[in-house]
Amino acid sequence: MQQKHSKFFVGPGKLEEIKKYVENENIDIVIFDDELTPAQIRNIETIIECKIIDRTNLILDIFAKRAQTAQAKTQVELAQCEYLLPRLTRLWTHLSRQKGGIGMKGPGEKEIETDRRIIRTKIKLLKDKLKLIDQQNVTRRKSRSEKIRISLVGYTNAGKSTLMNRLSDATVLAENKLFATLDTTIRKVVINNMPFLLSDTVGFIRKLPHTLIESFKSTLDEVREADILIHVVDISHSDYKNQLKVVNATLKELGVEEKRTLVVFNKIDQYIIQDEDMVEIKSLDDKENYLQKAFLGEYPDMIFISASLNYNIQALRAKLYEMAKEEYLKMYPYSEGEFFV
Repeated sequence: MQQKHSKFFVGPGKLEEIKKYVENENIDIVIFDDELTPAQIRNIETIIECKIIDRTNLILDIFAKRAQTAQAKTQVELAQCEYLLPRLTRLWTHLSRQKGGIGMKGPGEKEIETDRRIIRTKIKLLKDKLKLIDQQNVTRRKSRSEKIRISLVGYTNAGKSTLMNRLSDATVLAENKLFATLDTTIRKVVINNMPFLLSDTVGFIRKLPHTLIESFKSTLDEVREADILIHVVDISHSDYKNQLKVVNATLKELGVEEKRTLVVFNKIDQYIIQDEDMVEIKSLDDKENYLQKAFLGEYPDMIFISASLNYNIQALRAKLYEMAKEEYLKMYPYSEGEFFV
């Protein structure tokens, strides 16, 4: 679709097609893979006569289920309130015309005004709470400023938490689902007597709602203040190239695109490669050799691994050691004998 319909997002013909499909399949909820305006949701619901959810609403619902800590819950609640505020009118349409007339306001309008005040007040309280949490996080980050910080970034479900567990012997929740991790987890990692801090952050996603980026600003500060980024890419995903671009675009929006980045292509055990005779290559070593040639010169720092099978993790640790060593020598030029072997 080249141009969005101002009233229905999709054209009237496509909307009628969706309506017939919903009626034939007895569907209760229709999800649009884009953000809809409050008016568009109201207009579509009038035609299709079932609940309409847009992309932002769905992502917020997933975030709400995944949030565990006070910070994550506050961030998600703030994003939900900011999403809900301009959409209150349609929630009170059943009352908006009662007792209406010149110089009068119906009870629906009064309820809307009351709810708007409540939500605006709640937004202010949530922002104040996040400011306090952010101040506490800044204090914690200052106490860690003497150590090199490395941050895991990547598309959601790329395997960041599994890799975190491999590198740090941590027990971070790692599941095959979207946004399993919402909270920043930080662990100390020591390689060859050299310590550094490794952080696991929230996964990025295509068309990430702006309210979420703003709400999770304090969490993403870990990415901004990191010395090195590990960009984890699920190479087995059919759309991994676009996912890689999405993460790079988000990093650019965060102003960290110039940071030194190690691109880690994960899940090569699930990546399907066939040779010229159409025979599938199954050996992980052969897959790595094939991919090294395919990506030759494309990224200054890259490595191919399988975090779930522990494949090439030692090579990754050696690469991280060399990168962290360079950063340490920039920070402490005369301390080479202290940490390095």
